[in-house]
Amino acid sequence: MEDHIPIEKPDPFAALRYREYRFYLGMRFFFTFAYQMQAVIIGFHIYHLTKDPLALGLIGLCEAIPAIGVALYGGYIADKSEKRGLLLKIFTGVLLCSLVMMVVTTKQMHAYIPTSYIVPIMYCMIFGIGIARGFFSPTSFSIMASIVPKKLYPNSSTWNSSSWQMASILGPATGGLIYGFYGITTTYIIIITFIVIALACIFFLNQHKPTYIPKESIVKSLTEGVQFVFKNKMMLWAMSLDLFSVFFGGAVALLPVFANDILKVGPEGLGYMRAAASMGAVITMLAMTRFSPMNRPWRNLLIAVTGFGTSIICYGLSKNFYLTLMFLFMEGAFDSVSVIIRSTIMQLLTPDEMRGRVSAVNSMFIGSSNEIGAFESGLTAKLMRTVPAVVFGGSMTIFIAGITYLKTKGLIKLSLNEINEEKV
Repeated sequence: MEDHIPIEKPDPFAALRYREYRFYLGMRFFFTFAYQMQAVIIGFHIYHLTKDPLALGLIGLCEAIPAIGVALYGGYIADKSEKRGLLLKIFTGVLLCSLVMMVVTTKQMHAYIPTSYIVPIMYCMIFGIGIARGFFSPTSFSIMASIVPKKLYPNSSTWNSSSWQMASILGPATGGLIYGFYGITTTYIIIITFIVIALACIFFLNQHKPTYIPKESIVKSLTEGVQFVFKNKMMLWAMSLDLFSVFFGGAVALLPVFANDILKVGPEGLGYMRAAASMGAVITMLAMTRFSPMNRPWRNLLIAVTGFGTSIICYGLSKNFYLTLMFLFMEGAFDSVSVIIRSTIMQLLTPDEMRGRVSAVNSMFIGSSNEIGAFESGLTAKLMRTVPAVVFGGSMTIFIAGITYLKTKGLIKLSLNEINEEKV
């Protein structure tokens, strides 16, 4: 009679058992909470002042341009610098920009600053936050890989994305409700409080010395990171798929128009609409701690992107607030699957000494595609009206997924282990 060897069940809380990782998640959660609150009130406030959907698109452009512009250099700095100290500098910059926006939007400052100056000042501060983002993405990506062992990368990626999505649920809802009931100044006080808490969490992280000491010129060093991505078929196609799908599917930037003019639910409703997609994402991500989508990651990624585009089309056509919430929920659920798959692929395929530079290339593809997509949505809404612009964006997302399927059929049947072994 053969002995039965017990099968070890996967521990869904494995990464959370590391103390430093918990503080890392706290930093991500509170910063994202503040960032999402700020995104809601900036969008609604600027649209309230301008009544122009293109002004909403310019918000994304003001953040994307500097984020893309400094991304490669930010990755180089992240690879060769001590990570905790760099994060402290980045968060201090974000805090200062938020303080300036709080001051210029207070009622007391209206006597000193004309209304026509407020929007340009806010755009300048958004530009400053974009610069900080260009350094934050590669730095946070590098430090997370140093906190947990490699075998826990899928689990840590799931919790990292779940933390981000949970903050993205609470942040927009909180921002919209507080803005609607108590005004912009009170909302900004809470935003700054959460940024300070995130800043405090960084002090509990260990110092992480660089694993990469550059011996060549900065140009050659940056070129190595770009070449690595372009030689890796799966990583390149994953980044490209997200870039174009989010570029055309960035319709979330037009939510203030739906809340104000189409559904007429005000800033409170906008908060719920922004939170609905994140609610779908976090519920799906929590489910994925037990039911991993990595058995056939590339197949599941293409299905998720197709579902994402379909949900966008439905949200754009909806005239009912509750149906809109349901479609936004589905959009977030599909998007969360693709986020987990892409982040796990990147963690597994990237060497330790290149994490900052590869993450910088990823930021240029993905990190700013939301903001560029927001500009595209604002521009198309200006040219063809809001609803047709959203439907067009969702249709193009499905089209991009179809083209990617035709170009990557050889990746469809690969499992996670095969991806890790073959480094495709």
